[in-house]
Parts: sequence; C-alpha cells; structure tokens
Amino acid sequence: MTRVLYPGSFDPIHNGHVELIEVAARLFDEVVVAAISNPQKGAGLFDLTERQEMVAASVAHLPNVSITSFSSLVVDLARELDADFIVKGLRAVSDFESELQQGQMNLAISGVHTVFLPSATTHSFVASKLIREIARFRGDVSSLVPAAVAAKLAERFPA
Repeated sequence: MTRVLYPGSFDPIHNGHVELIEVAARLFDEVVVAAISNPQKGAGLFDLTERQEMVAASVAHLPNVSITSFSSLVVDLARELDADFIVKGLRAVSDFESELQQGQMNLAISGVHTVFLPSATTHSFVASKLIREIARFRGDVSSLVPAAVAAKLAERFPA
C-alpha cells in the first residue's frame, strides 16, 4: 500500500487543490491531506479547524483520502504517518524551482521523496491568495472553489 502526504495551507482550498488530490487518489492507495499552520504566511483567513472542515467537505467523494493538520516540519509528519512520498502541485515553471529545492531538502533530512504533479491548465492560475483577495472585495469566486468554500467565504465577507 502506498501512502502519500499532500501538505498545504489550504487557506482556502480551491479547485486546483481538489484536482491534485483527485489525481493523487487515483495514483496512490491512500492520500493524507494536511493543512499546515505556517508562521511564515502570518495569520490565515481561516483557522486550522475551519480549513480542515473545508478540505473534508471538498474531498468527501474520495474514500481513500483522509484529513489532518499540523504545525511542525512536513517531514516529521511524513515520518509519523509512514508516508511513502510527499506530493506537491506545480502550476507554473516558477513553482518548480522553489518546490524542487524544498523537495531536495526534505529528502536530505528525512529520506522521503517528493512527487510533483502538474495542474491542468484550467487551474494553473488559481491561488488561495488571489481567492482571498477577490472574496474580500466581494467578487465571485464560486467557479474557482468548491461549494463549501464559496459558502464559507460568503459568510466571512457578506455582501
């Protein structure tokens, strides 16, 4: 059985994330999606519990996907879960440089390899940062995020 870890801030999860989780769920036996508390990104729009709930609602159709959260090194969680690989998504060439460096560092300190999955061109421009910005100004992001996320954003930024 092959278990992979897909870490991210998921603040909020969007359709590009869901696409990558669906691909990983087809490729691997078990996918653990982990929402991270990342102090480098500052306070999130949603707390970890809210993000976990949105991720769970967004991938409920995938029986081999589980959800967790963490605030440590990704490799520590990967070891704890006995993950075979860490999965990272690539939207553009610019993502590859930083993700490759991070993947190589993770391998050096833990022995866990990173698998890179490219996003479909239909989702390559979607980023949580942009979703948050559009939602703050009450723009329509419903085509870019799962329904549960659109509802949470509407609650957070009422019209």
